[in-house]
Amino acid sequence: MNEKLYNGIVLPGEWPPRNMDPAAYVPMPVPYLEQPPEVIPIDIGRQLFVDDFLIAGTTLERAFHQARKHEDNPVLRPETALEREMPGIFPAAVPKDGGVWWDPRDELFKMWYEAGWCGALAYATSPDGIHWQRPELDINPPTNQVVKDLVGDSGAVVLDLDTDNPAERYKMFHRECNQAIGRSNGPGNSMVSADGIHWSEPVKSGSVGDRSTMFYNPFRKKWVYSIRGGGQGIGRARKCREHADFLQGAKWTDEEEVFWCGADPLDTPDPEIGDAAQLYNLNAVGYESIMLGLFEIHLGPNNRVCEAGGFPKITELKTAFSRDGFHWHRPDRHTFIPATRRAGDWDRGYVQPVGGICLVMDDELWFYYSGFAGDPANTLDKFGFYGGVYSQGSTGIARLRRDGFASMNAGAAPGTLTTRPIMFSGKHLFVNVAATQGCLTVEVLDEQSQPIPGFTAADCLPISKDSTKEPVRWHGNDSLVDLAGRPVRFRFNLERGQLYAFWVSGSE
Repeated sequence: MNEKLYNGIVLPGEWPPRNMDPAAYVPMPVPYLEQPPEVIPIDIGRQLFVDDFLIAGTTLERAFHQARKHEDNPVLRPETALEREMPGIFPAAVPKDGGVWWDPRDELFKMWYEAGWCGALAYATSPDGIHWQRPELDINPPTNQVVKDLVGDSGAVVLDLDTDNPAERYKMFHRECNQAIGRSNGPGNSMVSADGIHWSEPVKSGSVGDRSTMFYNPFRKKWVYSIRGGGQGIGRARKCREHADFLQGAKWTDEEEVFWCGADPLDTPDPEIGDAAQLYNLNAVGYESIMLGLFEIHLGPNNRVCEAGGFPKITELKTAFSRDGFHWHRPDRHTFIPATRRAGDWDRGYVQPVGGICLVMDDELWFYYSGFAGDPANTLDKFGFYGGVYSQGSTGIARLRRDGFASMNAGAAPGTLTTRPIMFSGKHLFVNVAATQGCLTVEVLDEQSQPIPGFTAADCLPISKDSTKEPVRWHGNDSLVDLAGRPVRFRFNLERGQLYAFWVSGSE
């Protein structure tokens, strides 16, 4: 039987699909936007307007928004001997996927990062996500190193809140850096841990290139390995492997990898460099009702040019969205988190996402990211890499309004947005809206698109607020319980404002 997802999408029998052409330098097709479900269940998460999946018709204008860099960046820079003074290791303190998570059990922010470029895997904690401490651990006292003999190149740590096994509360996938592997493919290491500090013996994966990573798809309860693998003539690209069991899923052969995606002509080249864009890395996380991806787009120059000039390559982060976990919709090609390209800046280039992608911080999303300043001294490290490209790496934060990837906007002329038929089991409608100078009302329509008595626009109490979590009420009707379980549509009427998301909750 074909799998039906939480949002009504039905997957084909072969999944992941094997019909992606590794030689096609074109935007990825998104089948669920061409043929959306007749009725869309919306019980899982906030419903975002990043695409037209939920929209039957609208006169509102969609706008995409970029993250804003934290004013006190970087929040973690190379300072300790482990991060700055190890022989043949360039100074760095960068997750480079790694992972930044809020752990509700310990009420701490936790970060896994590389101490030194291709150096030790290290661990830091924070009470507020900005000020970080490096606890002394028993792995390599007096440092904060975890996994003593593991040399970092790329990897990811995921806090698994779904597991029933406390010994596997943390998952790590790691690709080693050593002289034997060099820049060629080798196996990765998959490990589990109860505390994120003491790790199991590694399970060797199939072969992977550098900057390979993994993440969890909570909607399908699958672990997804995002594997670096070049397309035919399109440069750096991605293959994938997914499995319900993290450690068992690590044991794959090359034949079990599926070609996934790459960059395309809509990723415009840097005008000063001129190289065609490539997909350097792809990491993702389940956010509200979508899989949120960050595409790390490589714009060049090639490594030889960067080595000669003593500066980092230019990679930048762009958003991507998926409702089936495989096909990525990328409607906004503006850079979400850019490199500055300015000599002396800590994030001059080589900007990279972290495992977990972002944290929900009240009304904001915080995106941790790595950046590199480079080093004109241009010395070699013990692996044969040049410091101008890979030296002086630090970690910063970029911020975005919660759900703020895209908004549906209206000016002085009122506009409307009508959803496709949706179904819910909750009682209370909420919106994320900014309309302090305007007004939002909502009406509920039946299957014939007629307003339901008691839930008309005239019945709705107007909203003129800026709120990421605002309840919608009607005169005498605060609850949608009588409409639960039947197909309805919402029609949003907006004047001078921005609508970011809506959802129906079982709780006030």
